[in-house]
Amino acid sequence: MTPDHHGDPAPQRITATVRSAAPPVWAVLQRRLFDDLDTAWRTFRDRYTDPADGRLRYTGRIEDRDGADDFYEAFFNWPALYLLGGADDLLPAVKQHWEGVTAQLTELGLCNDEFERGYDWFHQGEALLMFYGICAADPDDPRFRDRALRFAHQYLPGSPTGNYDPARRIVRSPHNGSDGPRPGLGPQWDDGFAEDQPGMRPYGLPLEDVPGISSWNDLADPELAARMGRHMRDRLGHGDTAVNLAATALVTNAWLYDHDPRLSAWVLDYVDAWRERAERHGVLPDNVGLSGEVGEYHDGRWFGGHYGWTWPHGVHTLGAAALVGAVSACLVAGDADRLDLARRPLDQVWKQRRTGLLADLPAAQRGAWEPLLGEDATRPVTLVPTRVGVHGWFDPQPPQTAYWTWLWWYGQQDQDRERLDALAREAGYDWSAVHAFRNKEEAGHEPPWLSYLAGADPAYPEQALQMALAQVRHRMALIAADDAGPDEIDLHWWQRLNPVVTEVLTQLTTGAPQTLYNGGLQLARVRYDDLDRGRPGLPPDVAALVEELDATTTTVRLVNLSLTRTRTLRVRGGAFGEHLITTAHWQITPAPEAPDAHAYGLPTPDLAPLSAAVDGNALHVTLPPGHEIRLRLDMRLNASRPRHQSTPTHSRSTR
Repeated sequence: MTPDHHGDPAPQRITATVRSAAPPVWAVLQRRLFDDLDTAWRTFRDRYTDPADGRLRYTGRIEDRDGADDFYEAFFNWPALYLLGGADDLLPAVKQHWEGVTAQLTELGLCNDEFERGYDWFHQGEALLMFYGICAADPDDPRFRDRALRFAHQYLPGSPTGNYDPARRIVRSPHNGSDGPRPGLGPQWDDGFAEDQPGMRPYGLPLEDVPGISSWNDLADPELAARMGRHMRDRLGHGDTAVNLAATALVTNAWLYDHDPRLSAWVLDYVDAWRERAERHGVLPDNVGLSGEVGEYHDGRWFGGHYGWTWPHGVHTLGAAALVGAVSACLVAGDADRLDLARRPLDQVWKQRRTGLLADLPAAQRGAWEPLLGEDATRPVTLVPTRVGVHGWFDPQPPQTAYWTWLWWYGQQDQDRERLDALAREAGYDWSAVHAFRNKEEAGHEPPWLSYLAGADPAYPEQALQMALAQVRHRMALIAADDAGPDEIDLHWWQRLNPVVTEVLTQLTTGAPQTLYNGGLQLARVRYDDLDRGRPGLPPDVAALVEELDATTTTVRLVNLSLTRTRTLRVRGGAFGEHLITTAHWQITPAPEAPDAHAYGLPTPDLAPLSAAVDGNALHVTLPPGHEIRLRLDMRLNASRPRHQSTPTHSRSTR
């Protein structure tokens, strides 16, 4: 286990001495984005939530198990915005919304004891992003700490919920939660899986081997629809499924408070159980029966489980769950040794890649990818099969770059860099192009960001920030035009209108990809604390840009745009202090220069290098008005035990 290096008594202190010339355009755009987002979240709050307790304005009923995630997803990235440097009152607002929505969902019958009664972890992972963000933003709040521990304990051996079988190392049901294992998939499908479901039709048959059912149209027969429902209840509604790996983030989030060994032991045991199954079968299986056998309900097949390889999303689901499980295990173990779990599903589909046209894909898949590829959508691109069934691999789509990005980013291993380079080389489209789109996961701009980090696209920060500003304006216009009443709003209404965008800010300021949407913890290469205000995030007027990163160094540029105020911040290694900063390198001006030299284009002296030992998780940086600094930080990744980070205060206020 890696040691603790938190709470260093005397962190290294560095003062910027380089005066900025004209403010960098990216820095001005970044601070403007913070300002616009401050207006945007307040507008959404006033339009769609009840001021009394923060719940969403919704008068509908919910007749099945689906829906809890949609309520929380309306705010999924709001805690992330606060952690990056959003408004002071954003955090109490987010907490109010979480508590109000949780009470609302309890009344609707979806939550018990403040937690999902029992649903699949593809959706539970989405719902918990908001909760994980609150815990990271304010680990000193005892209410959320107690909730985090209580929620995690539901999955430990011996829990009254009975979610986990320690002898067979399985979660006992695809639908699980505060009510324990919930058999079946709910009355919506258990009583009959009918043909009249346009939203599900593109995904095809949930089970391909039900007697008498060979096509979607067969489900128009009520008897056959009922038969499909019974098979789904009995075969998809019992035993473990690989998407349950996302539950490891729930337990890891609780472990980050006080390192309870029971929590870390469960994460490692459960992840290792799936790794052993994958090693035994040579592939990542998606289903385990209650006996502990892979394929128990699928004639011995390693595929076919609920939210698994066959239905409905394939590698989109399995790739995310495997990454969440692998990263969670690596966090608690303090290494990158279990990333093999995440490599498996990506390698499974990549080795079967081929070149094809989006125009040849079904409309549903084509429509999802065209905005991401822009003009390149008409050219031949690399496609991988995303699903496998009794008739073989099918559903070809372009690879989802976020998964390969996360795999390389977390472990910083050569083999994963080679995987990522192959993906870029064979993609068939321009990785440096910044396309204007925003999907549900608020991700997808990994290629141009990676191109920037590689030095191939220096304009990315400005282009990406301009795109993010446009996204905010677009959703603000949609909100302004929205005249729907609470009785006209469906469960996905708020997600489509949420004006908060954090992908670009996360990339540029913390040097990390956007959070894995199906339940990942938000990690960071570097993170910041405003020491003058005693809170996480960048101080007002300060912009940050991670310019380079590799396995041993990180380069970050900090700019204070204020003309009158000094800002003091802490730069820490990792989201949870897990990276050890060994040495900081920066530059100073060796002699005084005229204050207006830059403005008049006069030559300035060469900058002299300076270095200082840090040997801790953090250093303090003072930015006088109109000054900037470029820090190259030598780092040892995952050298310190991660922990939820409280924010220290500076000895005096400069405000």
